[in-house]
Amino acid sequence: MRSPTHVLIAALLSATSAAATNAAAMERPRGVVELFTSQGCSSCPPADRIVGELAKDPSLVVLSLPVDYWDYIGWKDTLASPQCTARQKGYAAARGDGQVYTPQAVIDGLTHVVGADGAAIAKSLDQDRGAKGALSLDVSAKVADGRATVDVGPAADKKAIVWLLEVEPSATVTIGRGENAGRTLTYTNVVRKMTRLGEYAGAPAHFEAPASAKTDMRYVALVQAGEADRPGAILGAARAN
Repeated sequence: MRSPTHVLIAALLSATSAAATNAAAMERPRGVVELFTSQGCSSCPPADRIVGELAKDPSLVVLSLPVDYWDYIGWKDTLASPQCTARQKGYAAARGDGQVYTPQAVIDGLTHVVGADGAAIAKSLDQDRGAKGALSLDVSAKVADGRATVDVGPAADKKAIVWLLEVEPSATVTIGRGENAGRTLTYTNVVRKMTRLGEYAGAPAHFEAPASAKTDMRYVALVQAGEADRPGAILGAARAN
């Protein structure tokens, strides 16, 4: 008998498979899913597994952002970053609802749902499509010769911040203490660094930054409305070739 988590993942993948097939060849992703998670949170492993499955969908940009505010309860998260914590709190400030928790999934920079609720993630991906200009921009990214480059197409009356994210494709951690003590957990597309490349003001734009010396890193570009401390809709996104 399959567990409830397996049933949930299967239902989520079934609901999105047709759209994934159609969107795989498109340059614009159909959604960005950011999971705010913690190794010290006993409710997070089901969400981490769902993110691992969603990341197989080429039409989605899926990211794990480990936060550090649960470190005090017995285990210091080995992947957590203050940048990730600040980003989650910035989303809550921008929405005005003060909702900061784990596991929390933020969809397209707009809405949040419980990260272990695959059906809610799928619903938000559908409902948020195109809202407030989400994923309306053409964005491309690549890494070559030690540099990451990002190009953004034109869009009238759009202003945004361009971000470059360094992403670790997979990280497996054995938890020594805390709520998940004794468990070995795998995290997918872990955000290790966020670099602000510059401002986008609607005209075609080109950005560059040094790439990490770590050859196992991957890169994601985000073009996002709002301010750094109050992020808004993700207007465009791309994975580096």
